[in-house]
Amino acid sequence: MTMNALSMPISGLAALALALGAGPAMAAPTVALPSPAAPVLEPVSAGLVTYDQPVIALTHAAVIDGTGAPARVDQTLVVAAGRIAALGDAAQIAVPAGALVLDMTGKTLLPGFVMVHEHLFYPSTREYLGFPLSMSLLYLAGGETTIRTAGSVNGYADINLAREIAAGTRLGPDIDVTAPYLEGRGAFTLTMPQLANPAEVTRMVDYWAGQGATSFKAYMHLTRAQLAAAIAAAHRHGMKITGHLCAVTYAEAADLGIDNLEHGFAAATDFDPDKKPDACPADQAAETALGDLAVDAPAARALIARLVARHVALTSTLPVFEAFDPQHGDAGESALAPLTADYRAYYLRRRTRLYAQPAAGLHEHRLLLATMRLEKAFADAGGLLLAGSDPTGIGGVVPGFSAKRQFALLLEAGFTVTAAVHIMTQNGARFLGREAEVGTLAAGKRADIVVIAGDLTAQPQAIANMPLVFKRGVGVATAAVFERLKGVLGLW
Repeated sequence: MTMNALSMPISGLAALALALGAGPAMAAPTVALPSPAAPVLEPVSAGLVTYDQPVIALTHAAVIDGTGAPARVDQTLVVAAGRIAALGDAAQIAVPAGALVLDMTGKTLLPGFVMVHEHLFYPSTREYLGFPLSMSLLYLAGGETTIRTAGSVNGYADINLAREIAAGTRLGPDIDVTAPYLEGRGAFTLTMPQLANPAEVTRMVDYWAGQGATSFKAYMHLTRAQLAAAIAAAHRHGMKITGHLCAVTYAEAADLGIDNLEHGFAAATDFDPDKKPDACPADQAAETALGDLAVDAPAARALIARLVARHVALTSTLPVFEAFDPQHGDAGESALAPLTADYRAYYLRRRTRLYAQPAAGLHEHRLLLATMRLEKAFADAGGLLLAGSDPTGIGGVVPGFSAKRQFALLLEAGFTVTAAVHIMTQNGARFLGREAEVGTLAAGKRADIVVIAGDLTAQPQAIANMPLVFKRGVGVATAAVFERLKGVLGLW
């Protein structure tokens, strides 16, 4: 547990500041100021907090505030009682007496990422196994301070975890808990229900709304009638519903009133000429049609216009598609470090088999590029593009690293650095109804802050160097999290 900075010796303050490459700290006042007692962290989280002083000043930083505005240089951001007390030019912001001062020269500050397609489970063969404790900490260490789970396989574990994090007894991002999947007949995994009719869908929505879920997700085999029932029930509870669809097209879902669609356009079956009502296309027909689609094709333009007009948000989940594409490479050694030896071997076997199939690799590459093109066109047309990383697929999308890949892939899709940050922060906060609290860096907002070691505008690859993440003004050194979680994702 960290000491209150206002009663810590000056030498202790300096040591803390220098630990992350910061400049010397200001002298502490001679009289300690009272601070509210923090909740006691459970053992997995204990000892990971690096900074929890009442007042912290991050000085001489570059700031990308999440609004899409250009970066501002030589800024000072003051954190007090978990909120941003001041933000502006370093020459004009007075650092409060007694604040812990961290010199951020050469570093960039971003809002905490608000990612809306995350999970608290890991893919294993055809089943999904939940590991909420390690995954939630990894998300935080990857800059994600707010997430939506976008599908649950253990609703109670996710809800209880979200409550513990909100109570301050466990470290992790705030979690918008999506209820267990709303799936029809034909689910590919035993962890999902197989709902037979609209009445069953309605009962499931009503049940999980009463248990504490905060959103819903429709899955691939729901019919139009079932999806309509799900949307009506979710909206009756004042909740939003997203979908990873297949049997229902994007255009049909938009007309039914769905709020959000997952995976950009990669799950759209609208372009398959042989699509049958309420049925998924055979094999990879829809993906092939999408890969062949030009971004300026009339069908693409018409669907984008329809989604924008119906105010349907799209979630970009490029990392999960990158993992299938041999031309984009593998996850990298650092991203695999949190996996147990068994899960690491499982991923490497799957990757080797996939990458040995040139035709399959080309198919996945074309799908990824088509998805990128259409997401950019959707955003350019005024659509609300959100971001997630979806740590499923073949297993190489690992929390703690996946958000950084999403940022890099948005740049590859043609977005600027500030636009990519905007998609990953303010857009997500706006969709979740949390924009008053999070999603941008501004005075009065919650102090959810990502520290990047480097000038992100000039060197976008600096996104990989994220030494420190603040949530509610509490700073966690990411290296300590990754060290603690080395080799445990797959255990807890």
